[in-house]
Amino acid sequence: MTVDPDDSRYQDLVRRGHKRYVGSPDYVRVVGSTEQVVQAVQEAVRDGRRVAVRSGGHCLENWVDDPSIRVLIDLSGMTQVYYDPERNAFAVEGGADLEQVYRRLFLGWGVTIPAGWCPKVGAGGHFTGGGYGVLSRTHGLVVDHLYGIEVVVVDGAGRASAVVATRDSTGAERELWWAHTGGGGGNFGIVTRFWLRTPGARGTDPSGLLPKAPASTIDFSCTWPWQGLNMDEEKFARLIRNHGEWCERNSAPGAPGTALYCDLTVARRATDVNLTVGQAHGPDAERLVEDYLTALGAGVGTPINVVRERKPWLTAALSGPNASKLYRLKAKSGYLRKRYDESQVQAIYRHLTAERDPELIIGSVGFASYGGKINTVPPTATAHGHRDAIMRVLFMSTWNDPAVDERYDNWLRDLYRDVYRDTGGVPDPRDGAYINYPDNDLADPAHNTSGVPWHRLYYKDNYPRLQRAKSHWDPRDIFTHTLGIRP
Repeated sequence: MTVDPDDSRYQDLVRRGHKRYVGSPDYVRVVGSTEQVVQAVQEAVRDGRRVAVRSGGHCLENWVDDPSIRVLIDLSGMTQVYYDPERNAFAVEGGADLEQVYRRLFLGWGVTIPAGWCPKVGAGGHFTGGGYGVLSRTHGLVVDHLYGIEVVVVDGAGRASAVVATRDSTGAERELWWAHTGGGGGNFGIVTRFWLRTPGARGTDPSGLLPKAPASTIDFSCTWPWQGLNMDEEKFARLIRNHGEWCERNSAPGAPGTALYCDLTVARRATDVNLTVGQAHGPDAERLVEDYLTALGAGVGTPINVVRERKPWLTAALSGPNASKLYRLKAKSGYLRKRYDESQVQAIYRHLTAERDPELIIGSVGFASYGGKINTVPPTATAHGHRDAIMRVLFMSTWNDPAVDERYDNWLRDLYRDVYRDTGGVPDPRDGAYINYPDNDLADPAHNTSGVPWHRLYYKDNYPRLQRAKSHWDPRDIFTHTLGIRP
């Protein structure tokens, strides 16, 4: 189906992404099969039109919705999730979102994947960027269970074709599979199908090919208000330190604490909220939640709005956060191998307690637990090289008025630069950043003055190998964006 600007469906299709970015492609091609993707790509290449793909719509930068994109290929007609007996693996089409993946895997076979907590995230970009979620500390990353891909590529002569590559492949095909185990979306082609099977899984019973979903979980949340707790700098620093020390103690592979995921978000004093949310599973779930909340509150005070709710697993998986498209936003990220030092926490405090700014809806720093099973995989076994972190950090600002975009971009830039001032305004390259929270600033020398290239932060030592895969499979650089891998 081809939708041009005169079609009543056009505005909905070009506004499926984040609120901040809206493109104006010559047309949108909504596809329902791999053959249709091949045809759509071939036509765009023939006509010299720059092409982008939309699988879900959560991209935090303008890689998909940008004036330079002339053809948008929308995979919303490809959402099937099923068992493929030929490959003895579960197939997920490139347009499925995590809600569809979770529901169909669980109701059909009682299995799941350790993917993200937001059920409306598209599988395509999430998987290829090394997506993780609340079960990753127990089961690893999604890409650790990626058996194969079907991807539409364009060769040096401009010919589009579909290629299947698996971890059992050899040569260039295996490198294509490897490049999709954390190399980021929009770099090599359009993935129309993923196959998932845990390494070492035996037999042909589908219920034994991926991790079993927990029978139930305990979801928890509570807030640590600035006003109610008289949160001064000492208590604020203690709250962050408590969370960091808990992660340092409980992120070793196989540690009991890895059955709990926790995310502490500290926000501007003007909003009067600091929030922790999380989920625990397994026989010790209640104790893990109690121990974590006790450790978090030590020396800080008693939280309010404490919620602990046992839920069936699928109910919990489908009730995750869904508010990521409500506002205009800017995001930045970092990994941590150990908690922030005192000066970095002081920098966060300064920015979050500055004067009240009513148009800034959210200004926050979030610390999510990481590690566990994730860190049992060698950093070169997949393209996702961050295999020694214990936390992932998300910096975020949100607002509504387009007229203040630059103002609140700069608010976040100043915070980020201050936190990382000892490493040139960006994370220590030994820690790095998360490609699924992309930040175009890292490729802009006006904002990244550290001398550390953006690709070092996102891919560590794996970038040259990704470049070689790019040169082989996309030599004309058809699939590209601001943080695109260069041939």
